[in-house]
Amino acid sequence: MVLLVALGAGGWCAWAVYTPVTPPGNQSVLLHTGYSTRRIGVELKKAGVIRSVLAFRVWQALHRKQSLKAGEYLFERAANIPEVYGRIARGDIYFHVVTIPEGYTMFDVALAMENGGLGSAEEFLKIAETRTDLISDLAPEAKSLEGYLFPNTYQFTRTQTPEEMVGTMVRQFRQVAQQAGLNDDVHRLVTMASIVEKETAAPEERPVVASVYYNRLAHRIALDADPSVIYALLLTGKYTGSLHHADLAVASPYNTYRYPGLPPGPIGNPGQSALEAALHPATTQYFYFVSDGNGHHRFARDLTEHNRNVAAYRRALGRP
Repeated sequence: MVLLVALGAGGWCAWAVYTPVTPPGNQSVLLHTGYSTRRIGVELKKAGVIRSVLAFRVWQALHRKQSLKAGEYLFERAANIPEVYGRIARGDIYFHVVTIPEGYTMFDVALAMENGGLGSAEEFLKIAETRTDLISDLAPEAKSLEGYLFPNTYQFTRTQTPEEMVGTMVRQFRQVAQQAGLNDDVHRLVTMASIVEKETAAPEERPVVASVYYNRLAHRIALDADPSVIYALLLTGKYTGSLHHADLAVASPYNTYRYPGLPPGPIGNPGQSALEAALHPATTQYFYFVSDGNGHHRFARDLTEHNRNVAAYRRALGRP
């Protein structure tokens, strides 16, 4: 009888170990550092990835030399316990790929992180608004991490904290800034780069756009940068998706129509091209620019020339 019971138990265990289990759809299992083998087995069974916690623990007891690694694992197809165990022992974790385009504000970045399944936008934004210690040695004037969350494609796991993800973006900024030679007056240069980034998507135009704003600063002419007004409205939650003439009167230091000089900080997160343009602007006599309707701009030395360019732009749009 004992032999029959042992044989039956052995047969059941072999069946539970080696028979593949098909999970109910794509199953994500998050295993935190410090989880016991039993807890890992419970999480896998709860997700429908394995048939038996006991069988999983038996397999682990026979393979103690292989340590199980924390992380998020995605199970999409049928697998048996040795295959599941092997993936976790190898650390074949699932990465969430998040792309942060050039010019994204910290609000955009927070939403992208949430949409990427990496936590709430609110939590991410709170860190971006408060952890200025991450950049204070380079930019002691920074009131948030706006401008320092470098645009790039990142791979994160859900076992990383939001602080670690923010830290990764800031480290990437540091690396690019160092390569570009951005060492002095960092906050001012990043602020300028953020405006340039928002004004043109054409890399070859960015040094010229930067020259326009530097020329206006040198002559104490208001920058009149629309993106800065949009950012002022974003900070107060009043931006509706389009800019209206009445918005140009908003009482905010980010409103460069109303307040002279640069705004108090970046209005987005610039990429390398915009940073280099702010650091090495073109030498021009331009004080104005307007879109040409084809993704580029027409530049002007004086208001008369600028008005002609504006008229040409309106004609291109079919406006009187």
